Amino acid sequence: MATLNITYDGMSADVPVELDRPVSDTDVRRIAAELVRSGGVPGLHLNHLREDAFQHYVVDRFRGARGDERIYLRPKVPFGAR
Repeated sequence: MATLNITYDGMSADVPVELDRPVSDTDVRRIAAELVRSGGVPGLHLNHLREDAFQHYVVDRFRGARGDERIYLRPKVPFGAR
């Protein structure tokens, strides 16, 4: 079990996901789009979300103190950009 945190349009929500194997960043983006479109993410239900809505998003992965997996899907942040 992993927790997927999705940030989209200024909103952020956590959703538990059952992953039976390591998944690629592309899979994380696809899973997130399906969850958001289907209403599977509390507070982030967008029926007409494009399939490529998360194409340029960053996927960050962390392990919690108890070994729990956390995956963050977030927009790229232009720190230091001019």
